[in-house]
Amino acid sequence: MPEGTLEQTENRDTELNDKIHASVINEVQLILAEKRTSLAFMRTGITVFALPLTVLSALIATSSFWDIAKVLHLLIPVLVICAGLIVLGSYLVTRAVLRVRHFSHLILILKKKHSHLCDILD
Repeated sequence: MPEGTLEQTENRDTELNDKIHASVINEVQLILAEKRTSLAFMRTGITVFALPLTVLSALIATSSFWDIAKVLHLLIPVLVICAGLIVLGSYLVTRAVLRVRHFSHLILILKKKHSHLCDILD
């Protein structure tokens, strides 16, 4: 076997390993980007959930200044909207938590498959 052939084979193996490592790192970057997006959804869900609580707190704090019978036609739609926002916020937070856990699990699987990721992701 000529000397150059062994060296070329080693170079090809090294290039192939480098490509595999780059591909795995790109996959982890994609998963981390999805995880950041889920965290942004969680932040949005918490905000949407907190808005009705703020509105209800303001209504309770000012309740001594108005009569419920006179403002019932305004109070019912506000309470319905608040309930809808609480449901939406709860959905966004729950979905985001499940997706973050899923992406963390995917990263853990990749770390088990590719030990060189443990140094990067710890």
